[in-house]
Amino acid sequence: MQEYKCPCCGGAIEFDSGSQKMKCPYCSTEFDMETLALYDAELHSDAADSMEWETAAGCAWQEGEADGLRTYVCNSCGGEIVGDENTAATACPFCGNPVVMTGQFSGALKPDLVIPFQLDKKAAKAALMRHLSGKRLLPKIFKDQNHIDEIKGVYVPFWLFDTDVDAQVRYRATRVRTWSDSRYDYTETQYYLVHRGGSIGFSNVPVDGSTKMADDLMESIEPYNIADAVDFQTAYLAGYMADKYDVDAEQSVDRANERVKRSTEEAFAATVQGYTTVQADSSNIRLRGGKAKYALYPVWILHTTWQGKNYIFAMNGQTGKFVGDLPVDKSAAAKWTMGLTAAAGAAAYGVAWLLHLIGIL
Repeated sequence: MQEYKCPCCGGAIEFDSGSQKMKCPYCSTEFDMETLALYDAELHSDAADSMEWETAAGCAWQEGEADGLRTYVCNSCGGEIVGDENTAATACPFCGNPVVMTGQFSGALKPDLVIPFQLDKKAAKAALMRHLSGKRLLPKIFKDQNHIDEIKGVYVPFWLFDTDVDAQVRYRATRVRTWSDSRYDYTETQYYLVHRGGSIGFSNVPVDGSTKMADDLMESIEPYNIADAVDFQTAYLAGYMADKYDVDAEQSVDRANERVKRSTEEAFAATVQGYTTVQADSSNIRLRGGKAKYALYPVWILHTTWQGKNYIFAMNGQTGKFVGDLPVDKSAAAKWTMGLTAAAGAAAYGVAWLLHLIGIL
């Protein structure tokens, strides 16, 4: 366990997204990251106590019962913190102090990069309200009586893939021409096979490394600006939750290949001009110099409940891009559909009456 204590007042300090510094919420003292890096190194140099006891209390776990269970003791209040094998940063449920499980990021598990949070919890709540506004079919009570069950800032593990690609892609394309005479309408469709070949480079193709986060949800809040990434320090995790990866780089290769292949085909397709339709028929992708990096990306996760169903929203903690599904008021949707039908019927009646007046009907 590691906690960052304010040397001025002894309070637990955390990373402040606004100033991009560590800040004490009690006395407002700020610390730059370079100072904390030295502090972090000093904390890691501390030797652990060796204090062994012989006890026979409690009973044995049954086989498999404790798999994946991790418990920690808060250094501030002594409360026990329970998490799984992937929990790397959280807050003490008793005193609220932010804590970082440094052992979870030791050795091969240490990330290469981290993009610090740029937006705070207040911004995430405001983004939810904007997401709800203007939705005509959203249940009124959902907005008026909505309460956020949970909101948390999470550093999500990502694998970032760099590679150069040599590719040969074949596309099926068409040219469509239409014309008419006094009797018929004509359509002529010509079919083509179009070949494209060349090289393209990819940097930092992201693949979500956590099974707890849905891939489509994480991809929906892309892109992140990798220019804001910095070398990893545990100090950035203070005040937020974080998980280490439970899907390793090798297991993420298929998803990376899928994204690289699709992006290559789309990039080459943009060079196929002068056709009505273009669709990839086959492709041969060869990677050169492919490698992966381990990074943590900032995400705000919001949970809210309506009529017994849990709704999850996600916001990019760097850019503010916000996504999430919303419920539909069935009664409002039915009224809206009936209104469209009535409007269409009225319009049709008006056209018919006009034609009758001018003698066509």
